[in-house]
Amino acid sequence: MRNFIIVVVLVVASISVKAQNKVKWLTFEEAIEKNEKNPKPILIDIYTDWCGWCKKMDKTTYKNEVIVKYINENYYAVKLNGEEKRDINYQGRKFTYKAQGRRGYHELAAAIMNGKLSYPSTAFLNKDKQLIQNVPGYLAEQRFEKILAFFSGENYKTTKWKDFSENFKSSI
Repeated sequence: MRNFIIVVVLVVASISVKAQNKVKWLTFEEAIEKNEKNPKPILIDIYTDWCGWCKKMDKTTYKNEVIVKYINENYYAVKLNGEEKRDINYQGRKFTYKAQGRRGYHELAAAIMNGKLSYPSTAFLNKDKQLIQNVPGYLAEQRFEKILAFFSGENYKTTKWKDFSENFKSSI
């Protein structure tokens, strides 16, 4: 019986550790609502279901323990499908899906990416929900860690990227 209890405790502990090693993804609306109560930057992962680099980033970068911990502690993280079919209301405007050829796009994703649809893209909003920067393309763990630190700590306001990048000490 004692061995059974030990096994159960170990299984439960390993499940809770694995649960902590995931980015706490929110919908766009959930992130905005949480930001109203407790302001912090918002990270938006803009992806599509057909994008191979998006899938690779999910399997590598967003699984890295350092990245997961940093995002969960410093950001509200949003997964936004660039071809989302549901409407999203934001700042008094209704953003919708626009059909275009075989594929379409969501107006909110297009607005965040300034009309340059590129997947994956990672957008950063400040605590005031203003777009700081959109970073297109796949981001490997070490580069992404540096970018996360640059935008979360508001270093972008006082430090040039080149200087920040040269002095950054990675935890990966």
